[in-house]
Amino acid sequence: MSFLSHVTSVFRRKNLSVQRKGLLTTITEGIPANIIANLLGGPILTIYVVYLGGTASDVGLVVAIPALANLVQLVAAFYIQRFTNRRMLLFGFALTHRTLWVATGLIPFLVTESLRVDVFIGMFLLSFICASTSSVFWTSIVADLVPAQIRGRYFGIRNTIHWAVASVSLLIGGQILEQVDERTAFIVIYGISAICTAWNGIELWRYPDLPFERSAASSTAALFGKPLRDSSYMKATAFIAAFILLQNIAIPLFSYVMLETLDLSKMWITLITTIQMIVTMFSYYYWGNLNGRYATRTLLLWTLPIIAASCVLWAGIAILPVILVLIIVNIALGVGLGGYNLLIFNFIIGDTPKSDRPMYVAVFSALTGATGFIGPLLGGWIYRRIEDGAYWLQSYGISFFIGVGLLALTFAVGPFVLKSGGDDAPAAAPPGARKGVEADR
Repeated sequence: MSFLSHVTSVFRRKNLSVQRKGLLTTITEGIPANIIANLLGGPILTIYVVYLGGTASDVGLVVAIPALANLVQLVAAFYIQRFTNRRMLLFGFALTHRTLWVATGLIPFLVTESLRVDVFIGMFLLSFICASTSSVFWTSIVADLVPAQIRGRYFGIRNTIHWAVASVSLLIGGQILEQVDERTAFIVIYGISAICTAWNGIELWRYPDLPFERSAASSTAALFGKPLRDSSYMKATAFIAAFILLQNIAIPLFSYVMLETLDLSKMWITLITTIQMIVTMFSYYYWGNLNGRYATRTLLLWTLPIIAASCVLWAGIAILPVILVLIIVNIALGVGLGGYNLLIFNFIIGDTPKSDRPMYVAVFSALTGATGFIGPLLGGWIYRRIEDGAYWLQSYGISFFIGVGLLALTFAVGPFVLKSGGDDAPAAAPPGARKGVEADR
């Protein structure tokens, strides 16, 4: 069946079972969510923080906040055992997240100039604490909703649709910023996001309230200890956390370097990022198909050198036109992130016991969230320290050195902790094997 046929079949609404309606909801709910995330996030988030008066350190802190907020998932994983109406919890926390984020658009009108960045950081932190909490309930629902045999293909199609929406949203946002003054542009962007928040709330309410299987753990310590005693899981988690720490020194600040160091226009920044998202969109589909033939850990290991290469390729600025190099960088990043984002969900839920899955997700998110938070902060501090340094170091040097470090980490450690065992089967394997793919949230 062709890709177009798959997409068409997904949107057929008549005579659908509860499960199929749920599968459709995960796609339709993600459309307004991705519009908001790309009108208010990514390079536009960097532009907005700078518009409010933020520095490199402020940008580094802001882009690190979503990772820091993941620590709250440990609390959510405990309380999901007590409050088992996952749909209600998802609806409340996810809608609050997007409402708070959209409300940051009021800051220029209600807050004095000297406090704008601080107020934004506070609201943004609260917003992403709610987002991180909601993701525990969303992951638990979706893991139960999507049959393991079709996860690879289903999430490949779902994420392709969402990234198509995301690409168009970012391109439109960039054009709005380019065509009118910043104040007016952000009024329009935040207005569209407010409408999409209401739409998203309607779609969130349509998720099915599936029965929840409680953990058999006898105590809080036993519940928390289950993933910690899984040595294979924890070794791989620690490696991925270290990789995220290193990559987040450079990658989240790509937009800042383009804006402040390379002095590119907002149109070019959003256009180049849109190219990356389009590549990611198509790579989701093909990585999803590969996941039907190859073990998840094997494929995950393949994605990491591609992400590292996107950092190394910044050195091309020294000999080639800047725009050409940045397009190549973002194509490589799109291919790598497409595979990583699709496959990491498989790693999290692949062979975890259903009743303990929320805690496995929480432990992974907490560890990677901690390192993901430190990385951008360290990156912002480094760029602040080299403001008066050599231009080559500011423009491509940091990214190049980080890329070399990522390659060394991947080839020295990756094959040992992400090696495929007998239980690490492709996503299309029979029930009982390790299966699943990451749902882009």
